[in-house]
Amino acid sequence: MKRTTTVIIGAGQSGLAMSYELTARGVDHLILERGKIANSWRTERWDSLRLLTPNWMNGLSGADYRGQDHDGYMSVSDLIERLDRYADAISAPVVDETTVLGVTRAGVGFLVWTDQMLIECESVVVATGAASKASRPRFAGALPGGIADFTPLDYKRPGDLPPGNVLVVGASASGTQIARELQESGRQVTLAVGEHVRVPRSYRDADVLTWMEITGRWSTRYDEVDDLARQRRVPSFQLAGLAGDNPLDLNALQEIGIELVGRMAALQDGQAIFSGALNNACTAADLKLDRLLNGFDDWVRESGMEPLMAPSYRLPRTRIPKAPRLSIDLKREGFGAVIWATGYRPDHRWINLPVFDRKGNIQHDGGVVAAGLYVMGLPFLRRRKSTFIDGASEDASELAMHLENYLRRKQAA
Repeated sequence: MKRTTTVIIGAGQSGLAMSYELTARGVDHLILERGKIANSWRTERWDSLRLLTPNWMNGLSGADYRGQDHDGYMSVSDLIERLDRYADAISAPVVDETTVLGVTRAGVGFLVWTDQMLIECESVVVATGAASKASRPRFAGALPGGIADFTPLDYKRPGDLPPGNVLVVGASASGTQIARELQESGRQVTLAVGEHVRVPRSYRDADVLTWMEITGRWSTRYDEVDDLARQRRVPSFQLAGLAGDNPLDLNALQEIGIELVGRMAALQDGQAIFSGALNNACTAADLKLDRLLNGFDDWVRESGMEPLMAPSYRLPRTRIPKAPRLSIDLKREGFGAVIWATGYRPDHRWINLPVFDRKGNIQHDGGVVAAGLYVMGLPFLRRRKSTFIDGASEDASELAMHLENYLRRKQAA
């Protein structure tokens, strides 16, 4: 049996950020990774993906972005290389190719068993993130035979799909990016649109995520908002890692020939059934966009920056098809594939402790699950930006402090 003070599970940005903080505090630890460093970035992203955050937002703990392209958008391969270099620079104690099979209590500490070893420790940090599994709707199993289905975790490139039209279900960042790539490759795409967050890529001469930062929205803490559960379910922005006009805006997608339908509600006898509330979903997104831009404008006015900024403006309303289809016979109309871009969920099934709610979600208070047990990388963990690269750094700093204090109290007891 191996012994250490803390086990970190996952060697992505969250796990490495926590390793940096624990090393700075002199806390002995190991990082367990089922594959290589940044495994999910290596194996579960499509080829053309670029981060939707500008490079200045991709700093790591103790290692701000210092490249020349401050406002550019990093490719996934560049991010993987950056995480590899970072792990070397901080001497992260990564044990790779090691799958965690279970975590349970052992006295006042924990036992972590893997396919390689058994580890006894005093504390555990679960840093496997929020996107371990892709969510599929319950009716996905009724897809007609002969129609392939994918999720954003296993889709790689248009050429991997069988011939035919493609239905993309879900209109957040992943769904709209994949839909555009497929349409531009020569496929005919239908996009099923439910709740979504519409934003411009830039506004008044600055990236929309820069506006989120300077107006304090990214730094909003989990204990400062009403209905935190709702905030944690908000879909990702419809954004791609490209400067200029937002190519994922639903108007832009319609301009290249993508058909919009409402939220997919069912599969019945080979028919995909869609909600008739497409107009409602788009109207709600337009109203939320206006409130967001109003907030940016308020900041400009109150800070006295109005004379230095480009004029305020509003985007055209989302165009709605005159009669969005309510059903499609997938086989008869030549659909070869469906991509379920219906969200992601963490996979914590190997935690053998009573820390889950009735829906199977791990319960935590800003990342603190129980005495000595922590979680990182989940939406709005401690701040609105918790799932972004630099959000991991701030969360890790605060949780490492909590962990250090826990170990001191335990030692003094």
